[in-house]
Amino acid sequence: MTRTVRRLALCVAPLVLLLIWATRPIAGQSGSQSGLPRAESRGEWTTYGGDLANTRYSPLDQISAANFNKLEIAWRFAAGSLGPRPEFQFESTPLMARGVLYSTAGTRRAVVALDAATGELLWIHREVEGARGDQAPRQLSGRGLAYWSDGREERIIYVTPGYRLIALDTKTGAPIPSFGKDGVVDLKLEDDQVMDPINGEVGLHAAPIVAGNTVIIGAAHLSGSVPPKGMKNEKGYVRGYDVKTGKRLWIFHTIPQRGEFGNDTWENNSWTYTGNTGVWGQISVDEELGLVYLPVEMSTGDYYGGHRPGNDLFGESIVALDLKTGQRKWHYQLVHHGIWDFDIPCAPILADITVNGRTIKALAQPTKQAFLYVFDRATGKPIWPIEERAVEKGTVPGEWYSPTQPFPLDAQGKPFAYDWNGFQRDYIIDFTPELRAEGERIVSKYKIGPVFTPPVVSKVEGPLGTLSLAINGGGTVWAGGSYDPETHIMYVYSRRNPASLGMVKPDDVKVNDMNYVSGNAITGARQATPMGGAPRPPVIVTRGARDTGADGSEGGPVVAAAPGGGGGEGGPAITVQGLPIVKPPYGSISAIILDKGEILWQIAHGDTPDNVRNHPALKGVTIPRTGQAGIIGTLVTKTLLIAGEAQATTAGHPRGALLRAYDKATGKDAGGVLMPAQQSGSPMTYMLNGRQYIVVAIGGGGVPGELVAFRLPAKETSTLTFPK
Repeated sequence: MTRTVRRLALCVAPLVLLLIWATRPIAGQSGSQSGLPRAESRGEWTTYGGDLANTRYSPLDQISAANFNKLEIAWRFAAGSLGPRPEFQFESTPLMARGVLYSTAGTRRAVVALDAATGELLWIHREVEGARGDQAPRQLSGRGLAYWSDGREERIIYVTPGYRLIALDTKTGAPIPSFGKDGVVDLKLEDDQVMDPINGEVGLHAAPIVAGNTVIIGAAHLSGSVPPKGMKNEKGYVRGYDVKTGKRLWIFHTIPQRGEFGNDTWENNSWTYTGNTGVWGQISVDEELGLVYLPVEMSTGDYYGGHRPGNDLFGESIVALDLKTGQRKWHYQLVHHGIWDFDIPCAPILADITVNGRTIKALAQPTKQAFLYVFDRATGKPIWPIEERAVEKGTVPGEWYSPTQPFPLDAQGKPFAYDWNGFQRDYIIDFTPELRAEGERIVSKYKIGPVFTPPVVSKVEGPLGTLSLAINGGGTVWAGGSYDPETHIMYVYSRRNPASLGMVKPDDVKVNDMNYVSGNAITGARQATPMGGAPRPPVIVTRGARDTGADGSEGGPVVAAAPGGGGGEGGPAITVQGLPIVKPPYGSISAIILDKGEILWQIAHGDTPDNVRNHPALKGVTIPRTGQAGIIGTLVTKTLLIAGEAQATTAGHPRGALLRAYDKATGKDAGGVLMPAQQSGSPMTYMLNGRQYIVVAIGGGGVPGELVAFRLPAKETSTLTFPK
C-alpha cells in the first residue's frame, strides 16, 4: 500500500498565517466536548449530521425565503480526477471547522481540505490499497469523515475502502504517527473473528463518529441480495477506539456469542456461522446520557432466513450502548427475523420533545418501510405505542417465520406510516385507463399484500415475486431525516420504489449453500456487488415491466442489471411503458410534529421527471408535480427547509436540478436555484467571514461528482447574531 499527501497552501504559508491559525477560536466536534461551545452556534459544521444527535440543523438565518433565489455559486470543486476513474455516486457531507472544509472524494476515497471561502485545495491525502481496496465491499468516496479537537490539537478521522481507520493532521493532511501504527488502525484485526486481510467481506461507507475521545466504527458488507459466501459470512461488529492512540476500547457483538444476552434468539447454533448484522448507517450519540445509538442491519440472507431460525437479535434493532464500555443498556427490535432487507438504514434522530406537558429525551427512527418509531432514548420505552401484530406466514420451503411483527402507532392509534408500504391495487398508475389496465396486467404476475407480506418462490407462470413498496430501496434510506429543535418538527424524505421479492435456487449450489436466494424465475439469481460496480444492461422480467436493478448501494440510484443478476438494495424498478407503476408522488417530504405524534404536512419533492412529463402516452394529460424518486437528505436552518432534487430535468430551465427551499411550517415553495446536476450527498451550511454558505455534493446521470457551494451576493449579506 502506498499513500500520497500533497500539501499546498498551508505548507507554504508564511509565519504570519500560522500565527493567525493558532489564534483562531477553539473548534471541536459538535455537541458538548471538554466544555467547548457547540460548533453550530459558531456557524461551523463539524460532524456528519450537524451534531451528534444527527439533527442536520443549523441556527443560521442569513439565507431566507426573502433572498434564497438570489443565491449564486461561490465555488465548485470537481472530484472526477481523484481516483482511477470518475465517480458518479458522490455521497459525502463535508465538514467545516476553523475556515477549512474537509471531505472524502473520488473513487479512491481521498481526503481533501479546501478553503471554505474559495474552494481552493489546501491539501489532499490518499491511500492506494492495491488488491485490498479493489476487493473491498464498500468502494468509492463514502459519505464523509469525522473531526476531533481537544482545543489544542485537531484531527480528521476516516475509514478507507479497505477498512482501515486513519487519523490525519488537519493542517497538513499527514497521518498522526502516534495513532495506531504510523497513523493507521487495521480494522480487520482485533475484531473477535478471523478475517482475510484482502478478501474479508467487511468495509464501511458511512462516516465515523467521534464523541469525547472515542471514535465509533460500524461495519458494512457487500450490497445485494445473494450472499456470495452462502449462509456463512463475516460478522458486522461495532467498536470504539481511543481517538488519540487508536487503541481499541470496546467491541459490541451484534450477533451475541455464547453466554451473551440474545444468543438464545439464534436457533440451531446459527449464531456460529451467520454474518452481516452490521451498522452501515450513521450512528448517534447522547453525551449527557453517555449512550451510543446503533441502527443495526439484518443478518446474512436479505430475503431468506431458513439457515438462521429465530428472531436473530440484534438484527434490525436499535441498540443503546454505554459510550465508555460498549455494554448494552437497552435495545428494541423493529423487525423479527428479517426477510425483507429492511435493515435500519439511517441515523436515529435524538430530539428533546414535549408530550402532554412532559419533556422527554426522545429518539426518532425513520425506516425503509416508511414507519416512524419514537422512543424514550434513556430507557428504550416507546413514546407512541408499538403493537405486536400477527402477519402472514409464508410458503418458501425451509423458511422460519415470526408470527408477529412490531407496528408503531401514532398518537391516534393508527400505523405511524409517512408513506405507502406493502402494495395495494389502489397504488397502480391511473394517468389514463390504458396505463391503468396495463399496470393491472403487470401486477397480476405478482403476489401483493400489506407490509410484511413474505417473499415467495418465483415461478414463470406467476407469481414472479411479492411486489411491495418501502422494502429494500425505501421508504427512507441512508440520508435519513432532519429535526428543528425550536419547533420539535422532524422532516424526512421518502420515495415510492416498488420491488419484487422472489426466491430461486442458487445458480451453483456448489458455490452457494443457501436453500434459496433472491431472484427471478426468468432471469435467475441476483448477485451481490461491491459498491461502485459497473452498470449493466436491463432485462425484461414480464411484458411491460423492466427490472432495472440498482448500483449496489443501500437503496442507491437505479441503474441497469444484467441477465442472471445485478442489483442491490435499490431493488427492481417495475414500470409501465417506462413510467413508474405506482401513482405519484414518487418522492415526498413529510413534516412530523414529534410532540403530537402526527404528520403536519406532506409535499411532492422535485419537478416531474422529463420521461414522465414528455411521455407520448400522457400527451394532453395534466400531470401535477410528481416529485422524484432518489435518496435525498434535508437541511433545516432557522429560516428554511432545504433539499436538492434527485434527478436532473429541463422543466423550465437548462438541464439541471434545483436546490429547493420550503417554508418549514407549511411546506410551500420558498425558492429554488439551479445546480449543474442532481443532489447526491446531503447539504450542510456554515458561516464564514460574515457570509452563510450552503454546500452540497452533486453528480450522477453521467455527471462526475463535485461539491458546489452557494452564497448570497455580497450586497445581500448582513451580520448574523448567533443565538445565546
